[in-house]
Amino acid sequence: MLGRLKARLGYGVARKLFHQSWCVRQPRIWGWMEGQFARMSNLGDTGAQSFYGHILAFRGQGLGAREEGVRLLRLAAQGGDAKAAYQLGVFSLAGTTANRPDASEAARWWAMAAKAGHPLATLKLAELYQRGGPGLLPDPQLARHYQP
Repeated sequence: MLGRLKARLGYGVARKLFHQSWCVRQPRIWGWMEGQFARMSNLGDTGAQSFYGHILAFRGQGLGAREEGVRLLRLAAQGGDAKAAYQLGVFSLAGTTANRPDASEAARWWAMAAKAGHPLATLKLAELYQRGGPGLLPDPQLARHYQP
């Protein structure tokens, strides 16, 4: 109980400091902040998983950081985070060094994001079903369904 409270408090302070560019540039402060983000993510907080997952996926150092970011985004998306689900759809359609582009996987993530209320997900789904993609045939009926 006390450990969770300390984690929430530390995470809240780190999120506030994140908006101060001088803090982000200081290696010791940044290291502490990352520790707070990671601790809250490991406790299963969907918002923290999404936030830290985005940081690692886009600004992490090396392939391991990017993979950890994608793992955290997946957990957040499965927990109902629309932004994380949308980003996983983008990654799925683009492909990675380990996985080829997969439009059906992108459609799955974007459908999850649309259901959670992400504003661009329905537009991306409509476009994807209109033209199809790797592993997904065009489907005009579904394209009309997702048309904004």
